[in-house]
Amino acid sequence: MDAIFSAEYQNYWAIAMATALWFPARNMIWVMTVRRAVSKGGEDAVDEAERERLKRRAGVTAALICIIFSFGYMNVLFQP
Repeated sequence: MDAIFSAEYQNYWAIAMATALWFPARNMIWVMTVRRAVSKGGEDAVDEAERERLKRRAGVTAALICIIFSFGYMNVLFQP
């Protein structure tokens, strides 16, 4: 059991952490972008198709942020 907490599995832990962080980060980024779009253009400017486009965009942004953060964090955590 101690073997899975070694530096050999660092990349697996980073991927697991990025996956776990992606869901709340995507929702948070999506909510902020929808609110920003509503405040700029009004409620009528943000229809369902625009919300779906913003959700896909938020997913890509969250994936990049979470991957970079998790690999950096695991690199620091597993240093000897």
